[in-house]
Formats: sequence, C-alpha cells, structure tokens
Amino acid sequence: MPVNRLSLVLLTTSLTAGCSSNPLFESRHSNPLESERVVVAQGDDELIAAIDSDQDLSTNAPLDDAISADLKAKAKAARKKLDEPKSSGSDELVQTDLWSRMRAGFAMDHSVDNARMQAQLDWYARNPRYIQRVTERGARYLHHILSEAEARGLPTELALLPVVESAFDPFAYSHGRAAGLWQFIPSTGKYFGLTQSWWHDDRRDVLTSTDAALTYLERLANRFDGDFTLALAAYNSGGGTVSSAMRRNRKAGQSTDYWSLRLPKETRHYVPKLLALAKVIDNPDAYGIQLPELKNEPYFEVVETGSQLDLAQAAKLAGVDIDEIYLLNPSYNRWATNPDGPHRLLVPAQNADTFRAALANFPADQRVSWKNYKVTKGDNLGSIARRFSTTTSVIRQVNKLNGDMIRIGQQLLIPSSTKSSDAYGLSQSQRLERKQERKRSGNKVRYTVRRGDTFWDIAREHRVSVREVAAWNGMAPGDPLHPGRKLVIWSKVKQPKTVASNARNKAMVRKVGYRVRKGDSLSTIASRFSVNVRDIASWNDLNTNRYLQPGQSLVLYVDIRNSP
Repeated sequence: MPVNRLSLVLLTTSLTAGCSSNPLFESRHSNPLESERVVVAQGDDELIAAIDSDQDLSTNAPLDDAISADLKAKAKAARKKLDEPKSSGSDELVQTDLWSRMRAGFAMDHSVDNARMQAQLDWYARNPRYIQRVTERGARYLHHILSEAEARGLPTELALLPVVESAFDPFAYSHGRAAGLWQFIPSTGKYFGLTQSWWHDDRRDVLTSTDAALTYLERLANRFDGDFTLALAAYNSGGGTVSSAMRRNRKAGQSTDYWSLRLPKETRHYVPKLLALAKVIDNPDAYGIQLPELKNEPYFEVVETGSQLDLAQAAKLAGVDIDEIYLLNPSYNRWATNPDGPHRLLVPAQNADTFRAALANFPADQRVSWKNYKVTKGDNLGSIARRFSTTTSVIRQVNKLNGDMIRIGQQLLIPSSTKSSDAYGLSQSQRLERKQERKRSGNKVRYTVRRGDTFWDIAREHRVSVREVAAWNGMAPGDPLHPGRKLVIWSKVKQPKTVASNARNKAMVRKVGYRVRKGDSLSTIASRFSVNVRDIASWNDLNTNRYLQPGQSLVLYVDIRNSP
C-alpha cells in the first residue's frame, strides 16, 4: 500500500475513534505474555535524584509557599511514615532474621562478570543510603512477599524486585501508567484480575498484586524453560520482545542467553539492577553497607471487616495512625474501603487483636457516616456524588434506585467521611494536592481542562513537555483528560495565557496509531506527519539514540490539516 494511502487510512481510523486508543494498536498488548511493550520501572526518581545530587534525604522537595503550614507538615509526616515503618513485636530478634531467610532461598547467579552488573554494584556501593531507605520501606511488605515466593518455590531474589520497580513505594505511578509495588499497567493488571474503580486500584493492593506478580513471573519462567533472567526481562519488556530478540540471535548463530540479547535500554539494565542488589544483600559488608534489622515475623495481619468501613474509624479502632492504614492498604483511593469488597484490612500484627475486638463491638451503622440530603433544582446524581466524594452507583445502591432519575424534594441517604478530607492524608486527592503544590521552576498556572484538550495542546502552549504536565498532576501521558479536571502547570512562557477554544478546535489534532516500516526513522516520520522528533519520543517513551524496528507501533498526535 502506498505511504500516503496508508497514512490516510490511519488518520481516518483515528477520526472515527476520536481520542480513544486505536484498537489495532491496543490488541497487540492484550496478552502480556506476548507483549512487546517496555514497562518502565518507576522506582523512586526523586529519591535517586536526591542521592545523586547529595541532597539531605531527611527533607522533602520544597512546597509552594502559598499552601498552608498544616499541609506542608502532613506531607513531611506522610513521607517519614513511608520511609520509617514502626517496628512490630518485641525488640528481641527471632533466631533467624529475615535477611538470613532470604539469602537461604537465593537461587540465581550473582557472579556474572558483566559491565552492566558491575556498574550497578558500583552505584549501590557509592550510595548506601539508598539501600537503607528502600529496605526500611520494604519492612512492611517483605515478610509477606518472601513467604509467597517460598511457597511457590521461586528464587527469593524476586522478593527484592519491588525495589527495582517502585523503590517499595506503594503509591508509585510511572509515566507509562504503571502503579503500585509491582508496577502493573492497566491492561496487564486486568489480565491478572486486578480491578480498578473510583474507590480502589488492586494494582496497589499488597496481597493481590503480589499474587499476580509472582503468577506472572512463574508463567514467564515456564515459557523460557526456567530461566529467570529471561523471565525478568520479559516482565519488563514483554514476552514477545524477548522471544524476538532470541530469534534474531539464533538466526545469526549467536547465544540466546539474557546477557547476549539486543533488548531495549530499560530492559538491558533491569536484570543487572536486581542481581546486583541481591549480591549486595548476600554480602553487605563487602560493599560497606549496613542493612537495617528485619525480624523474621509478619509485619501485618489480615482482618475481615464484613462491610465498608471508614478508614479514620478503622485507624481509631486499631489504635494506629491513619497513614499506617493507608500504607498497608494503598489500594484505597478515598476515605473508606471499597463498598463492593473484599471486606478486609491489613493492620500491624501487634494491633490486629485489638482491632478485631473493637470491630466486633462497633455498631454497624457507624462504620461509615451518613447524611440525609434533599434534592434541589439542578441536582443530578453525578453532582451529588461529587459533592459528597462518592459515586452514583453507591447512591443508587443505598437508596434502592433503579436508574439515575431523581426528583426535587426527594430525600437521599449519602455515605460520607467522618472527618474532613485533609484528615485522610494519603488518600488519592491529598497525595495529588501535595504533588501539585510542590514548588518547581517556571510560572505556576492553574488550568481547567476543556473539551477537546490533549496533553500535547497544553504542553505546547506552555513550552513544556507532555511528560512534565502529566507528572506534575499525578498522571501519565496516556491517561484520559476529562473536562473540568484541575491541572497545575509550571509554564516556561513569561506571561502564560490560554489559547482561545475556537483556535484550538481548528487545530483538529487526532491520536493516530502508526506501524514502523523498513527505512523509517524518527525524523522521516516527524516530517511526514508535521510533528517533531522530541514529541514522538515523549509520546512513546523512546530513546532517540536507538533505531526504530520495522513493525514497531507508535502513537502520534497529528494535526490532520498538515498531514499526508
């Protein structure tokens, strides 16, 4: 098919679909075992940057002077709780600490003589504070993850994979839309049963995401004949990517082991990061590193709650800080557990019996707060749900409504939080507020999303990158922009102003799926569609120093008036 004709077909497809994803493009990634998509590990970019620049890790990045002292204090306290979990149980170590138990299950080769491996070892040796911080964070979760790996007979090095993926930050969210300790993207999460709703995101659930990640790794290891270096590479870049690289090497008469394969840059460094970390854990003295003590006992217990429960009430009943409840139950986006279940909470082990006893005697009608609301002119279920931080489905369910029809004067029962929103410091809205109010370079602009807006439009207006706009607002470039959403932009324009709606509508920008052909380069594609190379790289998380591969899928945002 001629180039121009193919381009026209792609553009026509995008016009039909509006700004939704091209189904031809998405279908290639429906099965993660066959995927060729690199999932960029989030880690803790700010923590690593702070270490690299030798900043004081006891402080956070500065917050905007305009926000209250209370919010600044909450931000600092929340980060401190993440980095310094409480010790569970007595001060006496059990006979075998968790590190010894983990070392006993190490089964991968840490002695690989490879420059990538040595570079990671050197970095860890130069930055002992990083090891200290991430392992202290992991204290909440490591006993459970290690136990699950052992129960499956897996190498216990895999219990350290969340260090590489998320730096053990349960709220980590990457520009590739990956979330949680194990950094699942939405499609892979859905494939493994990790559901998402307004109330929750199972990709951040400690129990379900760990089960899904280890299941995924088991299946990948089986696919690659028990080779966990290949399984780990496939976890990062997709089984299809690894299989393709192996086929190329076989055809060229070369070895097909992980270290010999041509893989994406992220994946080439992914496995060495884990193996080098395991080597350091195996013999920390050799690298001048002192590991924090970790007891060989569960940090948390699972308590059945029976129904929806306000997290502030849960914290009070368990006798713990509400931030501790969120850190052990990071899947909850709001002020309460998911009304549709599962009805359980993770609580520190030493508080579990107290919580069970208090919950058994706690009146069912006080588990969440209820408000009586009288419908007024102009109300609809959506506006009422937003006002009370709940969903239309919950209001319908509680009030036994068959549809969305309500009438003026009608009385509705609305579940609501027992405390003000700022009391739920690690809820999604409070985490977003702190992220948006962090001080950065540029002129601060508060922007309300309008119909037809794209990240590309907004970024271009303010001379910043798409990825920056998304990151400042706790989003990924692939996330939908809903009209009315409030964004914060640190504009590089001296006197920022918003382009008029009619001018933007004339742009006719559409999302296009494009398949790379033999001979294509970023510059030829950019020229063909009247965009620039930097934008293509940003939209697709590409390294501009790497060659494009025929058959590779790209996402483009093009003005159809200027395209072939």
